[in-house]
Amino acid sequence: MICLRQKLLRSGRQLLLFTSLLVLFSASGTATCAEPARAGQVSATGVDERLGSRIPLDIRFRDETGRLVRLADLVTGPTIILPVYYNCRNVCAYQQGRMAGTLQELERRPIDDYKVISISFDETETPEMAARSKHTYLAAIRKPFPADGWRFLTGDAASIHRLTDAIGFHFQRQGSEFIHPVATVVISADGTIIRYLYGIAILPKDLALAIVEAKSGVAGASVRKMMQYCFTYDPVGKTYIFNLLRVSATAVILCAGSFLLFLLLTGKKRTPPQSEDS
Repeated sequence: MICLRQKLLRSGRQLLLFTSLLVLFSASGTATCAEPARAGQVSATGVDERLGSRIPLDIRFRDETGRLVRLADLVTGPTIILPVYYNCRNVCAYQQGRMAGTLQELERRPIDDYKVISISFDETETPEMAARSKHTYLAAIRKPFPADGWRFLTGDAASIHRLTDAIGFHFQRQGSEFIHPVATVVISADGTIIRYLYGIAILPKDLALAIVEAKSGVAGASVRKMMQYCFTYDPVGKTYIFNLLRVSATAVILCAGSFLLFLLLTGKKRTPPQSEDS
């Protein structure tokens, strides 16, 4: 029995050493997914990411009813911003349509957990156009969705450029249309830029994780630390990658450690049998 216990202890130590090396390997492998350095150069069109900076929440726009509103009145928690223009019949329409589909699958409560704001970067567009877009895309969400959960704004050129400059979103007018990137920006309640999500189709898991990142407070920070351990944002693929190797290695280490602790504790409690001569 003693020999068997010693063999188990040696096997447990070898397993612990192996999994420790596995974790170090996984940590070094996921380090390549860090955000790339930015040169700080302003492109004619495209996105210069401003992660960690704040957008000015005192900017005023007009909502779908024509009422003048401040961003500070709308941004009260994690907020998803879509820079678009409503007269666009190409990528902007697809981007908002696919966002409606993503929101339909998102297992989070609008207004309570997040808000969405479409903001036109065409200063000639009107609140009436914003109202038509709101009706179209809210109707595409085939589940109850509050009207205040997704707002549609228009504004003058000064307000638009204050916002687009703050988020690093650069576009050019070409006749009645625009050359522009397709990007969604997720910000926190204080206007801090948390994440950029690219393309017309955003996966529900990517949006949900970005919303978790944008939450503030102690609970949000602890959840965010766990999420950052289990997931890594890939700036090339523009999506979150589950760190299977890191998580599985951690689980193996915990199991191996518990097994070693069990062997040590049970070994100490056992006393050698007394001989009959004593």
